[in-house]
Amino acid sequence: MEAPQTNSLPDIQSSGDPRNIRINRVGVRGVELPVTVADEADVQHTVARLTMSVALPPDHRGTHMSRFIGILEAQTEPYTIEVVQSTIRAMLAELQAQEGTFEIRFPFFLRKAAPISRLESVMNYECAWTATISPAAFELRQETITPVTSLCPCSKEISRYGAHNQRSRLTSSIVLASPMSLREQIALSEAAGSAPLWARLKRADEKFVTEYAYDNPKFVEDIVRDMAESLNKDSRVTAYRVESENFESIHNHSAYAWIEHDKRTKTN
Repeated sequence: MEAPQTNSLPDIQSSGDPRNIRINRVGVRGVELPVTVADEADVQHTVARLTMSVALPPDHRGTHMSRFIGILEAQTEPYTIEVVQSTIRAMLAELQAQEGTFEIRFPFFLRKAAPISRLESVMNYECAWTATISPAAFELRQETITPVTSLCPCSKEISRYGAHNQRSRLTSSIVLASPMSLREQIALSEAAGSAPLWARLKRADEKFVTEYAYDNPKFVEDIVRDMAESLNKDSRVTAYRVESENFESIHNHSAYAWIEHDKRTKTN
């Protein structure tokens, strides 16, 4: 069968729409691709989940979905925060749009040595870069989700022995004036918990981590405040959102706290 001539086919997406309603975001979500990601001198292979969208004028019926995928297929460099910035600009040019969002979310891996045995193992963290362009502003956020240990100060204080603890997910989403590596952001997050996590611990390591957390008890409120304090002191960070979810070990619910602050404004 002879293939149809594509230049003779109607472009329905570009046709007018009588409803005259603007769409804030339209595009593709849940695109999964093997990619490379560069952080400092480290380039690693991972699998990314991508979201791409643009604003659609009221007089256009639809956007050209295949163009989003074409932009991703043309990308050959390792993803960095700078590449994300250039990609969203290419996306807006290709889609002839004035505003849009590009997000790449991926597992990021670090090799860590246990505190006493020094045995190495790999820890995984969820990271993301999100770029947003509108007529009013351009914003690029770097996000890490870091698992940490938290130990309850109240439980420690009122119990004759022991204290309940939990694994926590500490999310930090930051806007940067100058670069901060993913591993540095993860390290700041780990320092905000009662103790970091490792994939591989021997008995001497387990003893150290257990006692370290016991000597460093923190409520969920302490975790987000300590992380916020670190980001407040860092001149590279212009705005941030910090949230922690503590998966309680003695309750059938999570404890949760959130702080959001923009240093460019006078108040929270």
